[in-house]
Amino acid sequence: MRIALVINGASGAVASGTTPEAIREKLVATGIELLGEADRGAPLPVRIAAAASEPDIDALVVAGGDGTIACAAAALVGKAIPLGILPLGTMNFLARDLGVPLDIDGAVAMLVTGARRRIDVGEVNGRTFLINSVLGLPARVTRHREAHRRHLGLRSLLRWILGVLRHLGRYPRITVTGTIDGAARIWRFRLLAVVIGDYVERPGHVLVRAPVDAGQLTLYVLAHLSPWRTLRLALGFALGDWRRLPDVERLPAANLTIASEARALRVMNDGEVALIPAPLRYRIHRQALTVIVPRSSAHP
Repeated sequence: MRIALVINGASGAVASGTTPEAIREKLVATGIELLGEADRGAPLPVRIAAAASEPDIDALVVAGGDGTIACAAAALVGKAIPLGILPLGTMNFLARDLGVPLDIDGAVAMLVTGARRRIDVGEVNGRTFLINSVLGLPARVTRHREAHRRHLGLRSLLRWILGVLRHLGRYPRITVTGTIDGAARIWRFRLLAVVIGDYVERPGHVLVRAPVDAGQLTLYVLAHLSPWRTLRLALGFALGDWRRLPDVERLPAANLTIASEARALRVMNDGEVALIPAPLRYRIHRQALTVIVPRSSAHP
């Protein structure tokens, strides 16, 4: 197996001690032929684009979190080259959805023994996402977290917790005009999420999606998100019945546009926050990306 590898050195697992050298050694030990990178100091999108253009590779493998994987997907959409995932992020939602082992040894072994599966890819104004695209409070809180991510001491942690609580109480609702499958709507919300596929309710399993290959988007809108409502939502996650809470509006969406009086909206795509010019135009590309998954997950 001949692969091009890109490791995001800023991912959580690398920062906590899983070195790029150790990852490369584990891959070579399985018999994989590993191509070297010409410039490991280049920006991540440039490194991924260069790796994806390598001739005669069996896969592009990326080591990082969900944002890193989405960046790689943008370079591979519509191509035959499969994407291999070494989950080194904080949440690793896509790996969980696909059944990819979360430990590095298991994920490396799966690259050799796994099967190919095609999954859906979301797009908003030309930006790729594989899990969800979120507006509102989570995008603001994540921005606050990123400001302290490289300084993980107790003081920084306390500042982040206080920031989350402060935003829960004071963050204003956002007003947008939406067009969903041709019908106009006005939403005032604390959280709006566009999800590839849909979340399923399983006790003890939080934010697990299915299906991920049916060309389906689902829209979730939470008008209010106070500390009490957040606690109710968390309890619903644990019990597996959160979608029926009265605060949760859930709508299937084949075509979705979100307009705003603001010139740009802060959007969190797969955990990465960016300002995107309004209106936001969402599309889904059905089964546009090939990924390597465990054989047990190839035909769900």
